[in-house]
Amino acid sequence: QVQLVESGGGLVQPGGSLRLSCAASGSIESIKAMAWYRQAPGKQREEVAYVPTGGTAGYEDSVKDRFTISMESAKNMGYLQMNNLKPEDTAVYYCHSEIGFVSGGEYREGEFWGQGTQVIVSS
Repeated sequence: QVQLVESGGGLVQPGGSLRLSCAASGSIESIKAMAWYRQAPGKQREEVAYVPTGGTAGYEDSVKDRFTISMESAKNMGYLQMNNLKPEDTAVYYCHSEIGFVSGGEYREGEFWGQGTQVIVSS
C-alpha cells in the first residue's frame, strides 16, 4: 500500500541544524497533510509540526521559529528543517501523513506512520 520512510537524523551539537526527510511511496493519489511527531525517552509522543496540502503550517510552541515543515507534493516528499537545536529536542522523530491511495482498484484514504529517525542533540 503506502510506506513512509524517514531519514536525516543523527547527532548534532546544541545550536546546530538538521533536515529530516520523509519519503512516501506506494499507490499514492494525493497527500492531504503531513506532520512530524517526536517521542523522547519516558515521554508521550507529541506533534511538533503539521501542514495540510496548500494550507498553513502549525507548530508546537517550543519549536516555533526554529523548525519549518514543508512538502514537495509532486515528489511525495516531506521535510522538517530544524535549526538552533537544543538538548531537549532529543527524541525519535516520526513522519505521519494523511494520504489518498488506490488499493484493490478502489480509492481509499488513510493515515500512515514512518519507522522513526533518532535525533540526538548533545555536546
